[in-house]
Amino acid sequence: MHYSRCARAVLAPLLVAACGGSSSSAVIALPTSSAPSPSSSASPSPAARHETPVPAEHNPPGDIPDNLAFVAYSNAAGRYRFTHPEGWAEQTHGADVLFTDKLNGVTATTGTATSPPTAASARQQDVPALQSSQAAFELRTITTVTGPAGSGVRIVYRRNSSPDPVTGRQYRDEVERYELVNHGREVVLELYGPVGADNVDAYRTMVQSLRIG
Repeated sequence: MHYSRCARAVLAPLLVAACGGSSSSAVIALPTSSAPSPSSSASPSPAARHETPVPAEHNPPGDIPDNLAFVAYSNAAGRYRFTHPEGWAEQTHGADVLFTDKLNGVTATTGTATSPPTAASARQQDVPALQSSQAAFELRTITTVTGPAGSGVRIVYRRNSSPDPVTGRQYRDEVERYELVNHGREVVLELYGPVGADNVDAYRTMVQSLRIG
């Protein structure tokens, strides 16, 4: 696309390598799969990019409780706002923010854009950038989306989480990456947690609450 969306996404690293996946069109209504883990908050080293995918958990520990309250967040520098689960740890860096709790997380990064990305541009530009920067990147799907925040694409991919600083354990994460454009602004919202975690409702709440401009 038009600038370094993928570079900005380093607030919460993405996943691993294998470019299968499909392109189609859809309205924002979160999918049946879930998200990835918070231990991925830095770009992997060149060695990490060639990791073998770690096995997905049979009973992943990353479910976001259905009864969790959501609170509003607004970023004046980035000119966007959305709601996130109450009690999640926050790290704000100017126009970008990262919220994490245990193995789950959500990041928002920003930039300028004159037009929304397409499935074709995402496949040509974003996927190679993610593949070169994320440990064991595996593309799942690319779809075009339209919702309250604007238009763009949804890229679903998997990656290995960063090793736990204490135990060294890694999880297989699934990331839902939304690149949405409105009012000349682009917000990249990434939601992640362990593969198989039941986070669909929480993701839907966050994505549908996003407003740009």
